[in-house]
Amino acid sequence: MYRSIAAVAACLLMGACTSLLPKSKEVTASPWQTYQAAQETFDKIIPGHTTIADLRVMNLDPGSNANIAILNYADVMRKFMLNQSFSVNDLDSGVRDCVLAKIACRGFEVNQSSVQKQRMGNVILDVLGFHRETHTEGWRFNALILLRDDIVVYKLTGGQPVIQATEENQNPLGPVQAIGSKVTGISF
Repeated sequence: MYRSIAAVAACLLMGACTSLLPKSKEVTASPWQTYQAAQETFDKIIPGHTTIADLRVMNLDPGSNANIAILNYADVMRKFMLNQSFSVNDLDSGVRDCVLAKIACRGFEVNQSSVQKQRMGNVILDVLGFHRETHTEGWRFNALILLRDDIVVYKLTGGQPVIQATEENQNPLGPVQAIGSKVTGISF
C-alpha cells in the first residue's frame, strides 16, 4: 500500500504522469466506426430507387439504429423553407416532391459522432491551473434522407471526416488568477 502511495506521489512530483489527467469520450451508438464507413453506406442510396426495405438492410432503420430522428413533412418544411421569400419551387425536386406529398412524406435525420478529448502535459501545472492542454480528435457525420411513399426521393450528407484540435490555456498566476477572476468578475 505504501509503495502505491509513494509511486503516485513520485509521479505527481515529477509531473510526467499524463495518465492521471482527465479524458473524455463522446461516441454515439452507430453501426459505423468511421466517417468513411458511414459515407460509403449513404453512397449506396439512390434516390428514386432505394426503398425503406433497402434502408433497413443498410442499418438505416430508426427502430433499430439509435440516433436517427424521424421527421414528418412539417419538420422537413421547417428545414428547407427558411423564410417567407423562399417558395416550394425553389426546392430541389426530391424535397419538393416530399413536401407536396404531405403525410406520405417523411424523413430520417442521422447524426453520428466519435470524439475523444485527452488532456496532455504536466499534471501539477494542469491541476493547479498554470498550463492546461487538451487534444481533441474524431469525426462527426450527419445526413438527411427524405422518403415519399417509402421510396427515397432525396439524400444529403455532411459533417467532419476528421476532427483534430488542440486547446491550450496558460494562466501565469495559476490558482490565484482563477480565484481573482471569480471574486472580481474580471478575467486576466
